[in-house]
Amino acid sequence: MKHPGEKSVGWVLMRAARLHRARMGEKLVALGLYPGQEQVLQALAGRGAGKESAKNIVKDETGTDGVNTPAGMSMGELAAILQVRPPTASKTVSRLSAMGLVARQDRDRDGRVVRVALTEAGQDRAEAITGLWDEVEDELLAGLDGKDRKRLRKLLRKVGRNLARLAAADDSALADGDDDEDGDDAVDADSPEAIALASGAPDRDPISA
Repeated sequence: MKHPGEKSVGWVLMRAARLHRARMGEKLVALGLYPGQEQVLQALAGRGAGKESAKNIVKDETGTDGVNTPAGMSMGELAAILQVRPPTASKTVSRLSAMGLVARQDRDRDGRVVRVALTEAGQDRAEAITGLWDEVEDELLAGLDGKDRKRLRKLLRKVGRNLARLAAADDSALADGDDDEDGDDAVDADSPEAIALASGAPDRDPISA
């Protein structure tokens, strides 16, 4: 029996997104990560909050250097990139910190400003995640040539902007970018809060919920 909504574009899109997240979850198990945690590591790596920033944070903690020099990324900045609330980002960062993948430090006396950065191990893990993402990207888009991929990406960004405007959400990540130019860059990730994992996928971090 077919699902009554399968002729709906939204239903098909939601199903594909769930399968994508489930597949990524399977791949992340090999890295000791749950879905959602990889998004934090990628965000920090993408903004240059890598191991050098983590070293600066460690120096600050010892009181030997760089106390007045911001290192890494603030929790608020990280939450904005992930489009989640700061407490949600903080929970995931705490778990990653316990795993030795992220360094964090309170930047003022009352602990209201927290900065985070990747450790060396976190940087290595982020690079491995990029490789996994590329593998799943190839699986996802098998049978689609460069022109089809470019067209699909453009259409998905357009429907994403439609919903973002209705929800008064930030749609800057859905800008057309280089879609008007030749090339084949990666398809945008699904929203970390909007898509739930498919049944049977591994446990997940709050950010992926």
